[in-house]
Amino acid sequence: MVSIATWNINSVRLRMDQVARFLTEQAPDVLCLQEIKTVESLFPHQAFEDLGYTYRAVHGQKGYHGVATVSRIPLREFSRHDWQANGEARHVGVELLGPGQGLVLENVYIPAGGDIADREANPKFGQKLDFLARMTDWADQLDRPTLLVGDFNIAPLDCDVYDHKALLKVVSHTPLEVETLGRLQDAHGWVDLGRKHIPAPQRNWSWWSYRTYWQGKDRGRRLDHMWASPDLAAQSVSHRVVEETRQWEQCSDHVPLITEFAL
Repeated sequence: MVSIATWNINSVRLRMDQVARFLTEQAPDVLCLQEIKTVESLFPHQAFEDLGYTYRAVHGQKGYHGVATVSRIPLREFSRHDWQANGEARHVGVELLGPGQGLVLENVYIPAGGDIADREANPKFGQKLDFLARMTDWADQLDRPTLLVGDFNIAPLDCDVYDHKALLKVVSHTPLEVETLGRLQDAHGWVDLGRKHIPAPQRNWSWWSYRTYWQGKDRGRRLDHMWASPDLAAQSVSHRVVEETRQWEQCSDHVPLITEFAL
């Protein structure tokens, strides 16, 4: 068995104690982090070393974005793609070298896209769509077992948000974003593991706004995803959302996902 987790941590240095608690309690073999918000030299390497996560691939930048994959299984950095085409640190790919040897694990932080769902009025929205288009071209060329995980910043299904009709014009759930993400999924025949194991329309959310969560309103969205190549997806045996982290003190607004594979 190999277990792989993904979590938008919203600053790894600020929340390293929570990451340590999560790794201690859940013990995934590999953890993919997004929005680490630090350069590699300031990444808390020693803390991960102490927890047994000896292997790391960190693609960071100062104060914003950034991704890191930490592992108890030997790995090598495989790729860094600039799908934003502006130098931002939003992707790192690794290849597992121990158990699960040959598996490629792609860790991505797709742009949020700003507040207005209009390319002309809001360039960030256009950048998000272009990012997905570049990823789609990439996915079309893949020829080996791949796991794509991270914060996609899109809730694709009607049941992936607390109120479908209310959010149709809200960035992260607009028909244009859902359609664009669908093209990325079709380009490689990706299997959405979240919905393989927790079928629609079951509640399966990974993000709650800081602004509404404290009021006790369950206004969630499923923005974080784990997608697998078809052959790899057939080897997934379980998937869970570790929702309790959203109630920890000074927590991230996202919660982790964990998938187990019989590799």
